[in-house]
Amino acid sequence: MAKKSQGSLQNYIYLSIAAAIVTILLKFYTYYITGSMGFLSDALESFVNLFAAIFALIMLKLSQQPADERHMYGHSKAEYFSSAMEGALILVAAFSIIWSAIPRIVKPTPLENINAGLLFSLMASLVNLVVGQILIRNGKSKKSLVLEADGRHLMTDVWTSVGVIVGIIVVKFTDWLIIDPIIAIIVAINIILTGYKLISRSASGLMDVTIPAEDMEKVTNYLDSLKSEQIEYHSLLTRAAGQRKFITLHLLVPGKWTVKQGHDYADELEETIVKMFDEPVTVITHIEPVDDPASMKDIGIDRQQLI
Repeated sequence: MAKKSQGSLQNYIYLSIAAAIVTILLKFYTYYITGSMGFLSDALESFVNLFAAIFALIMLKLSQQPADERHMYGHSKAEYFSSAMEGALILVAAFSIIWSAIPRIVKPTPLENINAGLLFSLMASLVNLVVGQILIRNGKSKKSLVLEADGRHLMTDVWTSVGVIVGIIVVKFTDWLIIDPIIAIIVAINIILTGYKLISRSASGLMDVTIPAEDMEKVTNYLDSLKSEQIEYHSLLTRAAGQRKFITLHLLVPGKWTVKQGHDYADELEETIVKMFDEPVTVITHIEPVDDPASMKDIGIDRQQLI
């Protein structure tokens, strides 16, 4: 099942790479026939899409490698590096667009073959729109930050193209040549915000962010329901690493139980929590007697078994 899931995720990245190649060809031809700075900026971002997709494929393969002696908890955090790199590449593309557009503000240049350019640009935008939505939808359903980040990157490219197309249409009907570079700069600013969000999200993941609130609620509701059986818990700690979730807690059971009773109960509890999620989950419990006051002295991270 894991190999099938891995292959499925990689297929989506291959789709992203194919889309990037197609849009590069369409957009550079558009720039070639029109001479528009907006279209050139749009084409440059598609190059970033290609590099980002290739890097995402490499990180995806790395993140899904099994645990080894040096990485006993797996390689799932590699996804955050991919997302951070995409954010950085988006920022580079945005600032490159601004840098290239400024000279055109100082010295506007006439555009050629506008109608044909608009047609090819629209075709490229539709490719990115379809592929971007596919990646975002499957990234969310499969809990893959790599797919979702790549999809959002493609959607910024769509908005870039929309802004450029609007600008070119305005130039076509008004002959205000300065609109072309101004639109490119405005869209670049929007791209900067998207890049910042991707980098911020990756940094949060690398800092061992907790699992989402809705997931935490599912776990705590289940654990709270056990109080009727005289089962308590504390030191519930969680973190997310790419697709995998890690959950650890101290489980307080009746002191008269045998070691086997406590172990069997913990196994059943861990299995129940794992089944609550579609993505991989690692659950670790530490058994303590509920009727021993000393059990409450090790609440917190310092004496908690870390994962």
